[in-house]
Amino acid sequence: MVQGMRQTEIGLLLYPGCAMASVHGLTDAFEVGNQYAAQHGGPVRIRTTHWRLGSSGFERSFDSAPDDAGQPDYVVIPGRLADPLTAEEASAFIPWLRQRHDKGATLGSICGGAFMLGHAGLLDGRRATTHWLYAERFNAMFPAVAMTPSDIVVEDGDIITAGGMLAWTDLGLRLIHRVLGPTVMADAAKFLLVDPSGREQRHYSTFAPKLTHGDTAVLKVQHWLQAHSGEEINIGALAGRAGLEQRTFLRRFQKATGLKPTEYVQALRIGHAREKLEFSRDSVERIAFNVGYKDASAFRRVFQKVTGLSASAYRERFAAIGAA
Repeated sequence: MVQGMRQTEIGLLLYPGCAMASVHGLTDAFEVGNQYAAQHGGPVRIRTTHWRLGSSGFERSFDSAPDDAGQPDYVVIPGRLADPLTAEEASAFIPWLRQRHDKGATLGSICGGAFMLGHAGLLDGRRATTHWLYAERFNAMFPAVAMTPSDIVVEDGDIITAGGMLAWTDLGLRLIHRVLGPTVMADAAKFLLVDPSGREQRHYSTFAPKLTHGDTAVLKVQHWLQAHSGEEINIGALAGRAGLEQRTFLRRFQKATGLKPTEYVQALRIGHAREKLEFSRDSVERIAFNVGYKDASAFRRVFQKVTGLSASAYRERFAAIGAA
């Protein structure tokens, strides 16, 4: 490792029957990204690891940087060549996934891998996607999840789900973008002959919150806000959720995330609003209300301040064809 170089570990979870094509494909894609990152002189590289459940617990069966310690910053659950895992089959993996999520890891799934996140209870109140073939079954099993099977990728902050079996390419580009940046992502997409333009647009949050800061009290609040940012936010209640005195909570939240709680909620709300402007025909007023603004004029001012465009201009420029 070059001095001053940082690594972000992306762990791929291996389990019985998982699709190894996506495991090996992502491993190669991340290496391509690393090569372009090196060409551009970027300070970050992706450390790719494969995780199995062994006799003594979860362990790496492959590691692109075997001399390094630590735990994965991202965990990706591949799809399966057979039906998705049942709750009983997934039970051995759920505690580890919850532990990693509680420690700040972002979780991702491909195709039927979303069922494991569902069995873990990590998608309740969240948006997600899976293969269209499994959508009806998923809705019946996990009614608290906002399932959108028409979307290739749904990014909901610290959880990213991808639809079909080959959607690992879309998820891989999203992760390369997050870790190594848009320029490296574009270079990797060209090399892999994957068109990122239409793929990048769909359900693509511009706000990627900091989740690996290590402050578990703040992280607990971040997880709650991801699913409840449209509700009335009370700082005292957030502090109580974190188990902290209000002044201490405000200090630790800003230190961990780089934002005040009000700024953080605003970023979440504007991110959700951008998606709705791109992919729905809802009026600006309705969108403003749904993301948490009772005053549509206040929403318009905040939106323009954050994006540099009015809500109407943003929709005109970025709306998907079906929502235009």
